[in-house]
Amino acid sequence: MVQAKNPAEPSVRLLRVGEQVRHILSEILARGDVHDETLAKHMVSVTEVRMSPDLRHATVFVKPLLGKDEEVVIKALRTNTAYLQREVAHRVKMKYAAKLKFLADESFDEGSHIDSLLRSPKVARDLEEDAGEA
Repeated sequence: MVQAKNPAEPSVRLLRVGEQVRHILSEILARGDVHDETLAKHMVSVTEVRMSPDLRHATVFVKPLLGKDEEVVIKALRTNTAYLQREVAHRVKMKYAAKLKFLADESFDEGSHIDSLLRSPKVARDLEEDAGEA
């Protein structure tokens, strides 16, 4: 029996195109192709690209190295969106050029917060009690 696919999960095609766009943007930013003073001063990691189901919109999650000047870097990327969209459109063979939307990647901060919670004395004590009961 074939199970129906969860509509909330992206298709393989969406994941593949998103990864291709991520690689292209990473390459452009690493080589310094964007002539922007702010982007020249900061190393920017493109952590994820989520494509819309129609492949016309791409949400790009970025994180500056060491998390410094995040708002300034996001603003610089948004200022240079037209150039980046053009470059992605030239390199990805699709019917439409995806519109890029840049957002800060909060997953690292969330992971650090969860890690600090797990390492707190109260949680460690509860985990020790659970291990002693088992």
